[in-house]
Amino acid sequence: MNRRPRSTVNDRELRLWKVGWALGLAFAAAILAAGGIFYSLVELLDFKEIDSTSRLDAKTLFDLVKLSFGVVAGAGALVALVVAYRRQRVDEAGAHREATRLHTERFSQAVDKLGSDSPAVRLGGVHALAGLADDAPDDNLRQTCIDVLCAYLRLPFSPDPGDLLDPLPDGTSPSEERRDAHQAKKDRYHAFREVRHTILRLIGDHYRIPEGTHRSWQGCNLDLTRVTLDSSVNFSGATFSGGMVTFNGATFSGGMVTFNGATFSDGIVTFNGATFSGGSVSLISAKFSGSSVTFNGATFSSSSVTFNGATFSDGIVTFGGATFSGGMVNFNGAEFSGGMVTFSGATFSGGSVTFNGATFSGGSVTFSGATFSGGSVSFVSATFSDGIVSFVSARFSGGSVTFISARFSCGSVTFGSARFSGSSVDFGSATFSGSSVDFGSATFSDGIVSFVSARFSDGMVDFISARFSDGSVTFNGAEFSGGSLGFQATTGPVPVGLLAAVGTPVLSTVRLRADWLPSVP
Repeated sequence: MNRRPRSTVNDRELRLWKVGWALGLAFAAAILAAGGIFYSLVELLDFKEIDSTSRLDAKTLFDLVKLSFGVVAGAGALVALVVAYRRQRVDEAGAHREATRLHTERFSQAVDKLGSDSPAVRLGGVHALAGLADDAPDDNLRQTCIDVLCAYLRLPFSPDPGDLLDPLPDGTSPSEERRDAHQAKKDRYHAFREVRHTILRLIGDHYRIPEGTHRSWQGCNLDLTRVTLDSSVNFSGATFSGGMVTFNGATFSGGMVTFNGATFSDGIVTFNGATFSGGSVSLISAKFSGSSVTFNGATFSSSSVTFNGATFSDGIVTFGGATFSGGMVNFNGAEFSGGMVTFSGATFSGGSVTFNGATFSGGSVTFSGATFSGGSVSFVSATFSDGIVSFVSARFSGGSVTFISARFSCGSVTFGSARFSGSSVDFGSATFSGSSVDFGSATFSDGIVSFVSARFSDGMVDFISARFSDGSVTFNGAEFSGGSLGFQATTGPVPVGLLAAVGTPVLSTVRLRADWLPSVP
């Protein structure tokens, strides 16, 4: 973890030379400087022969006396300056020690309040620690206050007792005393949950304040590992230019974590191993010019993660090894001019990932080695003018991948060595004026790959060495006015509608197996 390095106590200690050494060195420096000036003047004014004269006249003697007094005065001023500087440093060090002492006293009192059995007192401790972080004499003390607040969120807590059964399992109704006790337990749960929600709200409020201004926590580390989030945290408009925000192993059972309009130019935000069973994470219109956001090994059984309208010019967003059994991940309208988004090794048994209307002018999106047994991935109306989308070695036993009405003018989409034992890949009404789509060495034992009504005016679609044992690849209604299409070394029947689409005679850029070509009378 790239945490900010902590300075030790010695880093904050006052480092000054002994006064005798400081004054002696300062006086010696003054004498040397004066001597150097005097010698330079002698050289410049050509006074080298002054020692050869029989005697000094009154004017020369007076000038030497003035020079001597000037040297002494300058040395005295320098000594006074050194003494004043030392006094200022000592005063500053004393003020820092006093501020640190007061901070430590207030910190101890605030932490004691967090351990109180009263929810109201704990709330007071939360606000006291937040205030201490705002007024901390240095960044290390601020980070300590934030660490304590995050640690409180990581502490185990009693679950929601829910509603009291009536009637009870034995068929009787609960007594009044039991009802009161259950209600008190429920009220206590909600009171302590309010403490946690207040901490989350304060973290979001402070992280949205621009870095470098009073009360800003930007650049500080937030360790929310294994925290349960059942309320909202708002990081909208925040700038992540350093530090680490960690949600590893966290459980999102409700509420929303919002990064709308945030800028990721450095630092790390991680959701590795997190569980999304409710609530949502929103990164609408976020800007990624650096930094990394990772969801490696996360589980999505519900919830949604939204990158709609986000801009990727650099940085990394990864969902490596994530499991999607429900929920949604949306990149609709996002712009990719650089950076990388990867779903390598992810498992899709449900849910959806959408890039509808996204623009790819650079960067890469990869699903290499992913497994699709359900769910959907959609690139409807996306524009590819550069960059790479890769499904290399992916496994499709269900679900769908859709490129309907997508526009390919450059870049590449590859399904090399992918296996289709089910599922569908649809390029219906897509336009190929450049770019390449590669199914080389792919295996089709079931499922459908459709280029219905697609238009090919340039670019390349390649099925070289693909194996068709079942399923179908269809080109019904497709139009070929240019570009290249290759089916060399394939096995299996001719794709549906392909011969009608390429027409007769077959274009030189369309390379078919010899046994597929229409017989010449």
